[in-house]
Amino acid sequence: MGDKWTTANIPDQRGRVAVVTGANTGLGYETAKALAERGASVVLAVRDVEKGERAAARMTGDVSVQALDLTSLDSVRTAAAGLRSRLDRIDLLINNAGVMYTPKQTTRDGFEMQFGTNHLGHFALTGLLLDLMLPVPGSRVVTVSSTGHRIRAAIHFDDLQWERSYGRAAAYGQSKLANLMFTYELQRRLATHGTTVAVAAHPGMSHTELARNTPAAFRLPLTWLAPLITQTPAMGALPTLRAAVDPAVLGGQYYGPGGRNEVKGHPRLVTSSPDSYEVAVQQRLWAVSEDLTGVRFPVGDSRQAPLSRR
Repeated sequence: MGDKWTTANIPDQRGRVAVVTGANTGLGYETAKALAERGASVVLAVRDVEKGERAAARMTGDVSVQALDLTSLDSVRTAAAGLRSRLDRIDLLINNAGVMYTPKQTTRDGFEMQFGTNHLGHFALTGLLLDLMLPVPGSRVVTVSSTGHRIRAAIHFDDLQWERSYGRAAAYGQSKLANLMFTYELQRRLATHGTTVAVAAHPGMSHTELARNTPAAFRLPLTWLAPLITQTPAMGALPTLRAAVDPAVLGGQYYGPGGRNEVKGHPRLVTSSPDSYEVAVQQRLWAVSEDLTGVRFPVGDSRQAPLSRR
């Protein structure tokens, strides 16, 4: 497909069902829009249903809306039940929604907001929907991470909820590192099933609402630099779309912009940080996430299957 993969490379998606979280704006909107234009039946899983309906109205194709608040495990369970009642299969689950650099606050279940929303909410949703995907050949779970997974990032098992001290950038990094570790451990667990795969992606630096909580000291410089260091949401969505639909994609891979430092550009296969591939940490995070959410996946322990990094 060459080095400049675009939405023109998306295969026909007719007959496929896609669920995209956080799809009423930004990257999620562009992802859902592109899939619907290629024929997929797309569900926008969003916190604000009214905004979701307005977004759906701007798209062409079969698009519907499902209420989902990732900051509440009750809402995640209700949303999963709603999706299960209306869908008999899911081909694509795209875990796109997220928050970034939020002030210190917690979800309704008491989790640190970024870890609870970006990781635990999607972990629970995936586990509750996965049995609708396992029988479907070619189905994929795509989870959106960030280059932020490299910045002051570690899984702080001794203080996962940042109760002793809080740094918004470090907490964001932990949540995005968790997204990758979840993807890699999920892929190992899926490997023996032979149908569903788990893939990750990141958008580089995209001009979206996600950065609205950036500290004030950085906001003005970023505004000046934005034309040079950011790309449009439509471009930022391309790594996610490629991870979701490119026939050449393998489970456990990670896609991002192909430009310098993965800031912008057309999507290509990239490599995450060495820490993200630590199997023992992935497995510990998985066990902790099951305990925190109360969600058990319909796939067994991983078999140490190798990941396809490049």
